[in-house]
Amino acid sequence: MLEDRTTAASSPTRWPAAYPKGYAVVDVETTGLARDDRIISAAVYRLDARGEVEDHWYTLVNPERDPGPVWIHGLTNEVLAGAPLFADIADEFAARLADRVLVAHNAVFDWQMIAREYARAKREAPVRQRLCTIALSKELGLPLPNHKLESLAAHFGVVQRQAHHALDDARVLAEAFRPSLRAAARKDVRLPLLECRPLTEWNDTPVPLIGRQAGGGWGGYRPSGWRPARRRPACPYPNPGRWEEGKRLKQGMRVAFSGDTSVDRELLEDRATEAGLHVSTSLSRLTSLLVTNDPDSGTSKVVKARQYGTPVIDEAAFGQLLRDVEPATRRR
Repeated sequence: MLEDRTTAASSPTRWPAAYPKGYAVVDVETTGLARDDRIISAAVYRLDARGEVEDHWYTLVNPERDPGPVWIHGLTNEVLAGAPLFADIADEFAARLADRVLVAHNAVFDWQMIAREYARAKREAPVRQRLCTIALSKELGLPLPNHKLESLAAHFGVVQRQAHHALDDARVLAEAFRPSLRAAARKDVRLPLLECRPLTEWNDTPVPLIGRQAGGGWGGYRPSGWRPARRRPACPYPNPGRWEEGKRLKQGMRVAFSGDTSVDRELLEDRATEAGLHVSTSLSRLTSLLVTNDPDSGTSKVVKARQYGTPVIDEAAFGQLLRDVEPATRRR
């Protein structure tokens, strides 16, 4: 399950003092894309401060459920039956991530899957910052036709041998990240680092095993989605407008969320709904408040909030405001 490879000394490039001291390039394969899906394999390439590979590690993980789209990742029930549970590999995985910046392609996905697995195991992943290679390629202005990993790899001449295999995807990303990091250092580019907030509360929805097809496929898989959309009841109160600093939230206010939250997002949304707020999945001029722990993330919601002048607060402040929400004066 573990292989180590030590490589040559770091590049002599003049290095920005503010850059991280080490990186963990990560790829996880999963049973799907939803919050209740599970990790079925994981790979980590540990890199030093200048992007040189220190070692790499790979493991299968028994998801304790149907493996999902086998035709994508190739991992059947039979292959995963003897694999360790996530709780069994949590310590080793944590040791690979500790004191390093997590690097991934579309890093928010890999981070959220990892954070959820640790929350299920009643643990916290030792990750405090992440770096998305898509965001870094944008910062560098790389002339890529799209944001796929294969395009980033082709730009740097990296050969992909087995797409959707966690170990090979992590290798490809590590090899493409090294020249990206050096280019950033030469140009003294500020790395697009984002904070990672480990989940402190988690509520997992049981997922029934679905009838399997021959060869271990997922009989009930739908290409358009892994689970039905969750519908919340319509807010019964009119929107009283924007929240003002120093004042209470009022029932009917339209609240949007962006980025990681330490409480599972759906639990936080449930609490807002129960308090009489309107939880919105998008941000518009009617939004009363945006809740985000990453105000500098540059997500579409954060950008729109700045354009519209929508108030922005973090999760902790929102939690305090939820304790005393002003009742609405009327219903719709």
